[in-house]
Amino acid sequence: MVRSACLLRSRSMLMQTTNQGTSFPAAPAAFPVAQESSTAASSPSQTSDRTTEPGLRRVMHIINGEHFSGAERVQQLLGKRLGQFGYDPQFACVKPGKFAECCQLRKYQVLEAPMQGRLDLQVVQKLAQLVRAGGSQLLHAHTPRTALVTSLVARQTGLPWVYHVHSPTSRDSTRGLVNRVNAWIESYSIRKCDLLMTVSKSLRREMLRQGVSRRKLAVVANGVPALDPIDSQSRQSLSRWRIGMIALMRPRKGVEVALQAMQRIHRQGLPITLELIGGFETEAYQAQIMQSIQDLGLTEVVQWTGFTNDIPLALQRLDGLLLPSLFGEGMPMVVLEAISAAIPVVATRVEGTPEVIRDGVEGYLAEPRCPDSLAAKIAALAADRQRWMQLSQQALQRHRAGFSDWAMAGKVARAYDRVLSGQTR
Repeated sequence: MVRSACLLRSRSMLMQTTNQGTSFPAAPAAFPVAQESSTAASSPSQTSDRTTEPGLRRVMHIINGEHFSGAERVQQLLGKRLGQFGYDPQFACVKPGKFAECCQLRKYQVLEAPMQGRLDLQVVQKLAQLVRAGGSQLLHAHTPRTALVTSLVARQTGLPWVYHVHSPTSRDSTRGLVNRVNAWIESYSIRKCDLLMTVSKSLRREMLRQGVSRRKLAVVANGVPALDPIDSQSRQSLSRWRIGMIALMRPRKGVEVALQAMQRIHRQGLPITLELIGGFETEAYQAQIMQSIQDLGLTEVVQWTGFTNDIPLALQRLDGLLLPSLFGEGMPMVVLEAISAAIPVVATRVEGTPEVIRDGVEGYLAEPRCPDSLAAKIAALAADRQRWMQLSQQALQRHRAGFSDWAMAGKVARAYDRVLSGQTR
């Protein structure tokens, strides 16, 4: 738990670096860690030890890297697509973890610059060295922690920087004090950034309420690749329904509400099962949810299958995606991946989700924190196969019309162009 003393110490250290400049001892050397993807390995022009791509402008993304969830999927796809729009991205992980393992980027693109704790600012000097050595022209941060670090790296190097708002920081978790600390760090750090990208219109409104200038804001909706759609026709005669919740399981995702909704569905005798797909944020929370499944009598209808790096395969066996978030969603990547595979979605009406899913069109929207509402929407999805087939086709059309990874990368590149040409100053 972050204590109030941490906030005071953070404020003091930040004021010191702002007023006196930065001078930190060198951190341990960063080093490439990612394995080459199979695509890269098959192409002679994409060697793992290349230090820059010819003719492209280098941008350094400073990321956490601990998990591989929605924001990390955005980072991965930018790593794969920005080259087609004139930029060569690298990723420096300050909390090394699953990103390097799962991103499938080329080896030179992923570096480690570990922080020993939230206030370990020795990493700034090492990142500044990496940025200068690699010839980066632009910095890109993705979290409050990396916004703080990137603001200091930008101060040392004189480079412009961009901040990517993936979710509302003040409502990102159920830990109120952590939210307040992170919101303060974010607000302090972004005062000098050159551009803020928000993944949804709702987050743009959030940043405007916080006083961010309109000229420094750009909405860049998330996007995902076109996946092979399910064959909905072949499921016309099936009577059983399989829905799945794909997420990093943590309290704000509404797992408990999903279980309560499934208890209501089970009592009604509806032939619907739920698969929980993804790791848990902590072992304690995993134990809590596993116990709840038993206590609610759901062992026959709810199954946890753990983390997967193959989301397309996981989606192919589902009839619907469930995302019962309580709050804190910018624009969920897993929702976009579901509609890309023609999977209808049952989600809650929070943040940016309704900007993708329209109630009764690509799926259904329930009220957050309400098991009765969620159960009713799940039941509506499973009420009629013909209606479900229509939802499936409309979901696919929704993705193809405006939520591709190419569209996302192109908008990010245009935002970079604005920054480098000085249009945001």
